[in-house]
Amino acid sequence: MVKLLIATHNKGKLNEYVELLSSTSVELLSLDDLSIHEDVEETGFSFHENSYLKAKSYSQLSGMITLSDDSGLQVDQLGGEPGIYSARYGGESCKSDTDRVELLLSNLQGTPWPARTARFTCVISICGVDKLLSSVVGSISGMIQYEPRGNNGFGYDPIFYLPSYRKTMSEIEQKEKNLLSHRADALRKVSHILPNLISE
Repeated sequence: MVKLLIATHNKGKLNEYVELLSSTSVELLSLDDLSIHEDVEETGFSFHENSYLKAKSYSQLSGMITLSDDSGLQVDQLGGEPGIYSARYGGESCKSDTDRVELLLSNLQGTPWPARTARFTCVISICGVDKLLSSVVGSISGMIQYEPRGNNGFGYDPIFYLPSYRKTMSEIEQKEKNLLSHRADALRKVSHILPNLISE
C-alpha cells in the first residue's frame, strides 16, 4: 500500500483525513508516526504559499509524498482578514479563541448583516521530494454572527453562520460539520486526484 505523510501532529485532523480519504487505499501517516518534531515556520503570504512550504519541507525531511494544508477565515468587510493570521489574530494581546472572536466582532461593530459575508478557506498542497504534485482549494461561505452561538466547534466556529442551516458551525453536530467544512471540500477534491498522483 502506498504511504502518504500528513503534515500534522493533530490527531483530530489526522482522523478527519483518514475518514475523508478512506476510499483511496492509501496509508496515511502523521509526523508523530515518523518521529518528526521539527516545526516549519509559516512565512508565506497566502494559504497557497504556507501549505506548499510545509508540504515541501516535510517531504524533504521524510523522503515521502507529503500533504499539508493551510486554512483560515476571510471576512470581506475586513479586506480578507484575519486570513493566514486566523490563529494569531490580534497578536500577543489575544491569548485565546475567545479573545480573537471578540476582536473580530469588535472590528465588525456597526457592520450591517448583508455586509458580514465571510468564508473559511482551506488550501491543500501535495509534494514529492523535489516538486509540487498538486494544490487544491476548498471553501465554505457564510456570515459573521453578531454574537457567539453553540458549543461544538472551536476557533471562529461560534460566529460563523450558515444561512442554509440557520445555525453557526458550533451549533452543527461534529460529524455533519466534518462533511461540510472547508477542509472536507478540499479533501473531496484530493480523493479524486490522489490515486493518479501517487501512481505516477
